[in-house]
Amino acid sequence: MKYIDEYYEQKLCSRLSVDIKREAEGLEALSFMEVCGTHTMSIFRNGIKALLPDNIRLLSGPGCPVCVTPNNYIDRAIALSRLEDVIITTFGDMIKVPGSSSSLAEEKARGRNIITVYSPTDALKLALDNPGRRVVFLGIGFETTVPVVAASIWDAKARDVSNFFVLVSHKLVNPAIRAILDAGELNLSGFLLPGHVSTIIGRQIYDYLADEYSIPAAIAGFEPVDILGAILSLVKQVNSGKASVENCYKRSVMEEGNKAAQKLMWEVYEVCDTEWRGIGMIPGSGLKVREGYRDYDALERIEVEVEKTKENPACICGEILRGVKTPLDCALFGGVCTPENPIGPCMVSSEGTCAAYYKYGG
Repeated sequence: MKYIDEYYEQKLCSRLSVDIKREAEGLEALSFMEVCGTHTMSIFRNGIKALLPDNIRLLSGPGCPVCVTPNNYIDRAIALSRLEDVIITTFGDMIKVPGSSSSLAEEKARGRNIITVYSPTDALKLALDNPGRRVVFLGIGFETTVPVVAASIWDAKARDVSNFFVLVSHKLVNPAIRAILDAGELNLSGFLLPGHVSTIIGRQIYDYLADEYSIPAAIAGFEPVDILGAILSLVKQVNSGKASVENCYKRSVMEEGNKAAQKLMWEVYEVCDTEWRGIGMIPGSGLKVREGYRDYDALERIEVEVEKTKENPACICGEILRGVKTPLDCALFGGVCTPENPIGPCMVSSEGTCAAYYKYGG
């Protein structure tokens, strides 16, 4: 396949749907979890669930970086925004995420200097253009975005920029997958693994899923043919009784991933324990800035008083991120909680499960 249109080809999608139904015939109920929020959106946007047999269920997992960012991080970002000499820079999804008592959108409406950027490079340029201000970039995301944030920190050090900082809340995918499996809350039949993340970290890093947990897995791209092909792979693995990690996104993902991106990532960051919304503290699941780059770590270098973190007790975003519940189980969904008035991050993010259900239907 050479062109993007081929990955939306209706006849091919129909043929894959027929093949999946044939492979799944007679099997007990299967539950496959898509780890990536972009997969969730694509599944809803393209009506993938309607192409699957009744005995296959897709569950959304903790693959939305905005959604898994805990409230205490949001509260710290808000506190930083209230400092007179600080400019907060962030990707757009973070603006409306509610913290304990406010959001960055509310703070911006009150006159705080909060700017949406498209990359950390934009934030670094802003720091160069405003030497009298401290520019803080909100560094969230999985391995997909880590290398570009690391590059901005590396570049800031190389250029001796003293007013650029990153407030880090990066997450690593594999420890979260292990946490989901070890919790035993779900009877999962397989995983749809994230294409973008896998482009960085490669295929072979997931071998533990087959070797240790004997659970099928398939790396998928984001178009309908990609996703249906990966689901077919999972059903075939179930039928064969032999679990493996199949790369169904070979046009982007290599066995060992992007070595140059990994080298830069580990130059700037090291592994740490970190908290995930709805899951809690997962050992070795986050990143922190290494000692040699600590001058660019907002957590270490900018003191600020942060309010005591509170969670909205009615929001079930955490259970949705674990795949235990869906948005339809939430009393707030679609009434009190909407994209215009989000109560939790799962309704805010463009990769959030609640946003997908709200926009495309459950």
